[in-house]
Amino acid sequence: MTKARLFRLSVVLVSIFMILLIIVYWDNVGTAHFYLHTSISRPQSPDAIPGMTAGEGWEALPDVDEFLAKLLSSNLKQNSSIPRKTEQLLAPGSSKPGVRNLEEHVRGYDWSTHSDRNSLDQEKLQIERQRMLREFCANSSLSFPTKERSFDDIPNYELNHLIVDDRHGIIYCYVPKVACTNWKRVMIVLSESLLDHGVPYRNPLDIPRGHVHNTSVHLTFNKFWRRYGKFSRHLMKIKLKKYTKFLFVRDPFVRLISAFRSKFALENEEFYQRFAIPMLKMYSNHTDIPSSVREAFKMGLKVSFSNFIQYLLDPRTEKVVPFNEHWRQIYRLCHPCQIDYDFIGKLETLDEDAAYLLQLLKVDRLLRFPPSYRNRTVSSWEDDWFAKIPLAWRQQLYKLYEADFVLFGYPKPENLLKD
Repeated sequence: MTKARLFRLSVVLVSIFMILLIIVYWDNVGTAHFYLHTSISRPQSPDAIPGMTAGEGWEALPDVDEFLAKLLSSNLKQNSSIPRKTEQLLAPGSSKPGVRNLEEHVRGYDWSTHSDRNSLDQEKLQIERQRMLREFCANSSLSFPTKERSFDDIPNYELNHLIVDDRHGIIYCYVPKVACTNWKRVMIVLSESLLDHGVPYRNPLDIPRGHVHNTSVHLTFNKFWRRYGKFSRHLMKIKLKKYTKFLFVRDPFVRLISAFRSKFALENEEFYQRFAIPMLKMYSNHTDIPSSVREAFKMGLKVSFSNFIQYLLDPRTEKVVPFNEHWRQIYRLCHPCQIDYDFIGKLETLDEDAAYLLQLLKVDRLLRFPPSYRNRTVSSWEDDWFAKIPLAWRQQLYKLYEADFVLFGYPKPENLLKD
């Protein structure tokens, strides 16, 4: 009787194990719908496995990596024969705002074609940007926290800005205040991760802003642990080798001005409660602080740009909580010395860079990148914004963001750092 029970129990346990194994297998294969390594990737030999760098082979990978890589590549041929629903020509006129895009239209988008602009030699520009980044990552004269650590040393929670599109083999590291809302919209359209009445969005500007920043919409690296467990880091490395990786950056001081304008110059209850109230208590002479941002604005009480700079420079700030993503340094968000990015775009050349990137990704027939704002914060405003900031503070602030200036080729703002 006991033997029979043990036999039945073993059958049940084996069945459960097989079911779990099948689930894990299909979960891995199901996310492997990549279709490219684009022309901006390293060249491949004719016999190379799709997505592998020239001169590399599966034998060069550790056993676990080899298993996962073969598991991922097993569906390539099958997937290539499946028609993709998103691969259709962009509908005429879909780049202009309709009724559903009224919010974006009111915000002041520049819908001009910019046909009079001089075309940039994008290929040479990308080579130079990548060369500069790699050079300074390897240069011991530039030192900043986390520079020397490896990809394995990066905690999972610090990988939450790397958005993955498995359908097209793309990884995007988003940087707040660098057109990330619209790039997230592009990633949603490409990955078909959000539906409108059961149909994937086709036009990025049709996607409501409230949905764009919902973290559940995007597959990010920090979610891999829940999905793949101990294999997650190996899977990340394989995707980093196979997929096209890009980010967009911006002059660090201009990015700070933009962050201040959007989070503190406008009524924002969340940022008022989390940041403005502590700043006003610590750096202003006000003691009776209103409980809501609406009350504060009615009284004319706002955080000043000077208060904001004091907050950034205060050594106590990050002992309480890390910098918010809107003013956290780019090297801390995207780990450019640990991740070999294939494309580095800049907000200052957003229209040209975005068009070129979509072309290289071979998705330019599927969508257009939404046009830029007319009222974008520009570098010419720096002198005015920093006029009342003491020289010593400006110099300290530059040291705090120096790595972003140097790594991404932004000139040192000498006019702000000298009397």
